[in-house]
Amino acid sequence: MTERHRPTRWWAELLLLGIVYGVYSGGRLLARGDVDLAVEHGLSILRFEHVLGMDFERPLNRLFTEQAWLGVPADFVYASLHYLVTPVVLVWMYRRRPAHYRFARTWLVSSTLLGLIGFSLMPTCPPRLLDAAHGFTDTMAYYSGYGWWGAEASAPRGMGALTNQYAAMPSLHVGWALWCGVLLWTYGRSPLLKAFGVAYPLVTTIVVMGTANHYFLDAVAGAAVMGAGFLIAVRIGARSRTRVVSGGWDTSAGELLPKQRPAAEDDSPAAAR
Repeated sequence: MTERHRPTRWWAELLLLGIVYGVYSGGRLLARGDVDLAVEHGLSILRFEHVLGMDFERPLNRLFTEQAWLGVPADFVYASLHYLVTPVVLVWMYRRRPAHYRFARTWLVSSTLLGLIGFSLMPTCPPRLLDAAHGFTDTMAYYSGYGWWGAEASAPRGMGALTNQYAAMPSLHVGWALWCGVLLWTYGRSPLLKAFGVAYPLVTTIVVMGTANHYFLDAVAGAAVMGAGFLIAVRIGARSRTRVVSGGWDTSAGELLPKQRPAAEDDSPAAAR
């Protein structure tokens, strides 16, 4: 009877993800960079978008500022959903799609660490922190009376100093939402899950621009980071399968994790004896 390779124990996965998130949070905080340089990067992105006709964040931000029924829910979405949806999807993959969980986890971790490199190499001021002359309103501060976040950041009140506000490029809000969307579309069986998988990254992209937390190109960079993380996960998965197969395991087409060959099929010299 064939024995399938199962995901590692839940506590080991939780410990690994906790360490990675700790490294990410600490590294993001340390990668503050020079404020003047971050502002210049933000203005450069804005100028480049204007030349290409892609500066969508300004009209969206104006709309979210003028219409509280859009701005307030958007701030709640920005401040909370990536903390909720991403781990829920990860747990769902672990419980309901264990054969694909390790790839999903490796993809998420790889992309997150690539994003941290991006924050370090290119500190970027978000639109909301640019001079008011550029026409942006910080909706998180504007509507701070409606939520738990403070006027200085999307962090809880009094904890704004514990986050790097100049880490706009790339947008991992968009990147993580895209990761969730792809997995829900690919492995979700109900139309509702698939529809959410499509809507979630699209809504997140609109929200991060409308709240003036990211430029459109930040969102593009977030998607690119997820693409690079996907390729890294594929490479790691291929190497892992190669090592396992060479150790007396077998894998079939379309199967992410290998399965061990029954003893009766073992044609090694040791088995022949």
